[in-house]
Amino acid sequence: MSKKILIVEDEPTLREAFELILKRNGYSVATAIDGGVALESIKDSSPDLILLDLLMPNVDGLEFLKVYSKTDPSKRAKVIVFSNIDTPAKIKQAFTLGADRYFVKAWATPKDLVRLIEDTLK
Repeated sequence: MSKKILIVEDEPTLREAFELILKRNGYSVATAIDGGVALESIKDSSPDLILLDLLMPNVDGLEFLKVYSKTDPSKRAKVIVFSNIDTPAKIKQAFTLGADRYFVKAWATPKDLVRLIEDTLK
């Protein structure tokens, strides 16, 4: 059975590109346009990994992490923050709130993304 990944990204072009890349690599993919939609989505399905943007309208990535960090640890998915924000304070805050990995989009190729996901799911 393929691993389930939830992509939380407000930019349609990026969301669709990530979805296509991950599906081509054998993952089952769901998407959400912001942290609020993601939190609702998680109630119905439990992803193995969440690919999370930080800058989004409504509920941003850090707000998502604040709520998600209260989830029962045995039911919590791995979280990769995938953002163009690379300030040390934001990165530290994301890890403090429970992110497993932090990756800057601008530095990533599709192969880098897939490798990071495979690594994180091990």
